[in-house]
Amino acid sequence: MRLALIGVLLTGAACAEVPPKLSGPDSCGAPGMQYLVGQNESVLAAMTFEAGNIRVIRPGMAVTQDYRPTRLNLTLDAKGRITRVYCG
Repeated sequence: MRLALIGVLLTGAACAEVPPKLSGPDSCGAPGMQYLVGQNESVLAAMTFEAGNIRVIRPGMAVTQDYRPTRLNLTLDAKGRITRVYCG
């Protein structure tokens, strides 16, 4: 009887709805930073970012494919201009 009750309780717990974490296309603040597109990477030196939550991607650079919705990605072209700002 006890085992059956424990099984029912565990099954119910597994079906409980978990509140969603902050995620989505704007969870890193990228929409508010689109003004950076077209600017030289030197503008980043005057800005403050949370450590570990920004990634500057240069041409030919190897990057991990893990998706972190709170990480800000800045893609640069060969001339050091910011071409894309997005979360992930």
